[in-house]
Amino acid sequence: MMQETFEKLRELQDVLSQKYEIEREISEIPKNLSTKIEMLNRLKKSYIDKNKKIEDTKKNIGMLKQKLIDAEIARENYEKQMDVIKTQREYEALDKEIRDATEKEQQLRKDILREEKEFEELVYSFESEEAMIKEQEEELQAEEDKNNQETDGKKDVLKDLEAEEAKITPFLDDEILFKFERIIRNKSGIGIVPVKNSVCTGCHMIFPAQFENDVRTGDKILFCPYCSRILYFEEGFGEEEDVVVAFNEDDFGHFSEDED
Repeated sequence: MMQETFEKLRELQDVLSQKYEIEREISEIPKNLSTKIEMLNRLKKSYIDKNKKIEDTKKNIGMLKQKLIDAEIARENYEKQMDVIKTQREYEALDKEIRDATEKEQQLRKDILREEKEFEELVYSFESEEAMIKEQEEELQAEEDKNNQETDGKKDVLKDLEAEEAKITPFLDDEILFKFERIIRNKSGIGIVPVKNSVCTGCHMIFPAQFENDVRTGDKILFCPYCSRILYFEEGFGEEEDVVVAFNEDDFGHFSEDED
């Protein structure tokens, strides 16, 4: 009877190890896009900020041009007044106003040229980022489509594995099944291992002779007190397995159904 249970557990181990690996792969698939999504979001933020700066620069150019018009009108008015001045003092005062207005015009023209150059650079950069965003969105969509196809394929495999699991589990005790599933998850897909030459082939720890006899008898489920895997007996051959740590008698008392 126990030999049949061990056989079912070994079958289930193959199914569960594949199932958990597929589940892990499915959970990892969306993470592959996280870097691209983050980069795209940063690019979009820069795009929005640049668009606002373009609008601000455009408004500033308009304001500067209006100031230039006002300065030109003021200068022209001062120049017209030159025809009606009567004293040297009036001439000097008016000449200063004309020179100040002319300097203001020149400075405003420089400011306008500077702003227009910056505007052109911003527009060029803005259009480049727009094209880049479109390209990255297309790449991201293609990657998402590919991931969805890959996920669907893995889910189909997962359904097949779950169907196999459903055929095996009715033959197993619920408590043992619960523990076994946890062991498979925690022990890299290996939940049941043979004992050879008094050694657990899962963690390579050596057992006392009495414990090996209990495993050999095979009349109940026993767990390794070191790695928690389920044990069954298998005749050894050749030299003993390498051992990491020799057994401690204190570890053998209440371990038959314990696991970490």
